[in-house]
Amino acid sequence: MTAEPLAFGPDFLWGVSTSAYQIEGAVTEGGRGPSSWDTFCAEPGRIVNGDTGAVACDHYHRYAEDVALMRDLGVDVYRFSFSWPRVQPGGKGQANAAGLDFYDRLIDELLAAGIKPAPTLFHWDTPQELEDAGGWLKRDIADRFADYATILAERFADRVPLWMTINEPMVLTLLGYAVGGHAPGQQLGFEALPVAHHQLLAHGRAVQALRAGGASNIGIASNHAPTWPASDSPEDVEAAGLYDNLINWLFADPILLGEYPSGIGDGMPGPVAEDLEIISTPIDWFGLNHYAPVRVGAPTGNPDTAATDGIPIPEGLPFEPRTLDGYPKTDFGWPIVPDAFGEILRTFKTRYGDRLPPLYITENGCAINDEPVDGVVDDQRRIDYLDGYLRSLKGVIDEGMDIRGYFQWSLLDNFEWSVGYTQRFGLIHVDYKTLSRTPKASYHWYRDLITKNHQ
Repeated sequence: MTAEPLAFGPDFLWGVSTSAYQIEGAVTEGGRGPSSWDTFCAEPGRIVNGDTGAVACDHYHRYAEDVALMRDLGVDVYRFSFSWPRVQPGGKGQANAAGLDFYDRLIDELLAAGIKPAPTLFHWDTPQELEDAGGWLKRDIADRFADYATILAERFADRVPLWMTINEPMVLTLLGYAVGGHAPGQQLGFEALPVAHHQLLAHGRAVQALRAGGASNIGIASNHAPTWPASDSPEDVEAAGLYDNLINWLFADPILLGEYPSGIGDGMPGPVAEDLEIISTPIDWFGLNHYAPVRVGAPTGNPDTAATDGIPIPEGLPFEPRTLDGYPKTDFGWPIVPDAFGEILRTFKTRYGDRLPPLYITENGCAINDEPVDGVVDDQRRIDYLDGYLRSLKGVIDEGMDIRGYFQWSLLDNFEWSVGYTQRFGLIHVDYKTLSRTPKASYHWYRDLITKNHQ
């Protein structure tokens, strides 16, 4: 039996996502300052194969070629990120004219191709000068971020119809500051919680600054996934509940409800009640990134690190990620569970009810590392993944959830953070030696899907 066509309606927006450090390269060009990721990549042993984002996909020079590929793909909207150190090399003070000019060129190229720009203000590349001053552990960074948002709004609000403040604040908190697997590489455990609070405060301040600068249609891109207990034992259920609060609701409740999950707010710095009023500044929509569910149990002394990309979890935490067996896996080892996509979306509807704004799926995709054979990349497993996850998404929309668009991660194979160039998430294959682009079978499948939904 042939599966029903995926029909989302003519108003649904189709897009692709990238981020600055993962694709731009040109890290010393155009007045860009160093970022926390430049510094982290330069430290021996941090990145698989010693890879860096110094060249990446060279999008800084090849953006016109990449926009042409998006135009041929037929996407409605392109999610990218501004590089904070390209716009403000030290994270404060006067803007870098050459950096703003680059994003002028990119945005104008997108608009000329009929593609809506959807920028994210921050995708983890903190200006190194701010990192040296304490980074996201310091409250002052929220003020700096608001100033940065003002610069961007004043320059681009007339041409940008969709804005995101911060990408995945959970990842920077957990992997950047708590366990040290991402920049800036700190291992603070629960002492990293101020990083979460300051990112949330920066988000709220940025929403206000963007609106004051003339921008509208503002959201956030936050990653969320179901947390499943390793067993029905009270210990595993309790551990999974704590993990769920820290990974999911710590980052959504303050924005959507104006409060922290029970027991978490007491550990936050500053005037928390006043900060929550800023953090919960109304947004126009909420962006949800989703990849795979997580299985969690009570500590056993032998943690399985698969749920955090192979990055070791410090000893002494009251929970442990466990392997989720019984499902096919991506080449990154992440379980493929389309029903979990629908589950987390329904959980959002149940948890937030009328407080939930419209949603966009701001990231979803998989690492499938097929290489070209006679000039063709036959990544059927990616097609199967996307088909399954989109069907799960469609089921939730059919139940009445207001979900307005879907951004596939990613347009291009790119620098995948701590694992360097070993994992390929793109619809377009990038040869990292020649930088040539080859659209994969999934690119053509996605193009056909978009074309049918535009009819």
